[in-house]
Amino acid sequence: MLEVQQLSKRFRIYNRTADRLLEGLFGKVRHRVHVALEDISFSLGQGEAIGVLGQNGAGKSTLLKLVSGVLMPDAGTIARRGRIAGLLELGTGFDGRLSGRENIAVNARLIGMTSAEIEERFDAIVAFSELAGFIDAPLRTYSSGMIMRLGFAVAIHADPVCFIVDEALAVGDARFQQKCLKRIREFRDNGGSILYVSHDINSVKLLCDRAILLSEGRIAYDGLPDEAAQIYYRLIAGIDGDAPQKEESTPDSYGALRTRIRSVVLSSRFGPAMRFASGEEVTIGLECESDQTAGLSVGILIRDRFGQDVFGTNTALLRRQAHFSAGARVNCCFTLPLNFAPGKYTVTVALHSDDTHVHDCQHWWDAAATFEIAGFSDVPFSGLCYVPVRFDQSPVREFAEPTLQEP
Repeated sequence: MLEVQQLSKRFRIYNRTADRLLEGLFGKVRHRVHVALEDISFSLGQGEAIGVLGQNGAGKSTLLKLVSGVLMPDAGTIARRGRIAGLLELGTGFDGRLSGRENIAVNARLIGMTSAEIEERFDAIVAFSELAGFIDAPLRTYSSGMIMRLGFAVAIHADPVCFIVDEALAVGDARFQQKCLKRIREFRDNGGSILYVSHDINSVKLLCDRAILLSEGRIAYDGLPDEAAQIYYRLIAGIDGDAPQKEESTPDSYGALRTRIRSVVLSSRFGPAMRFASGEEVTIGLECESDQTAGLSVGILIRDRFGQDVFGTNTALLRRQAHFSAGARVNCCFTLPLNFAPGKYTVTVALHSDDTHVHDCQHWWDAAATFEIAGFSDVPFSGLCYVPVRFDQSPVREFAEPTLQEP
């Protein structure tokens, strides 16, 4: 559906608006060049969903604008096979002076819909957006969430072969976000192709077959979403993949390693084990050693078999701090009930400063241990995890209407 070959895009950056005019008049260069994208190549097949990851400024939004035709490339080619519809930056293609009704007609034309298609699908677009009561009001009176609803509704009803989604879905209430993601999954299951940009790693893992990781305008990785996520975590932690790593480093275990985790063991009251009942209390023990004296945060992250984050915590969030001495080994333990549904899980562990591994990542060890929830120890439930619930029933009390009494 989409073929991108050796795509590049550069922008001229001027310190002052006047510098552009002065450069044109006198010929002296007064700008610097920012390379947004360099030598980007990939293909998107029918029914395939590709997630695009990267830190801010990596070139994600620029890539989507080039693919959707909002920007023109400086080099390279983009081959599109069929209609491509996209939901890019909030408000792209909308006019605040026009009503919602008028903006539907204009925006739908911009993405290639005919007058007959617009008329045929207008009611469905309005119904999906849930904006019937505001459809004739000027767009400038809409909230950001309402604009996102309108834009998504138009794009998804254009019957594209490829749907492009940027971070705009981060706006709006949770219920409508779930509605949009459900519609995107239906689109993919029916053979549609998706190019999806998000900082939400879980949604990329859940929705996408592949993931492209951009770093400084280049493709750092193109492959499985889980592997892309791990490399992305390394980038945001400031771990340079090309820099020499300590002997203990692996693709799943990395960091400065001045303080490191040697082993991870899960134990119940009967001792070390890998199979537990839902609700059973378990201790996750981390044996750590250090070459430095430091106070750090120790963390755990439990993921399900799909790689979705189910539960995570660390000592910073618990308002505690672990203390390490040079040359000493210590055991760090988290004790918790495994209130999870039956299935297989992994435990990721970390040592870092502050409350995330972005700050002074000493050790990140992905899937350091695995375990299985084999059944229920108490009350069964549906979903991913158990939350304590209390149910009460009582008769409805009828109150007599108050009567006015004279003083």
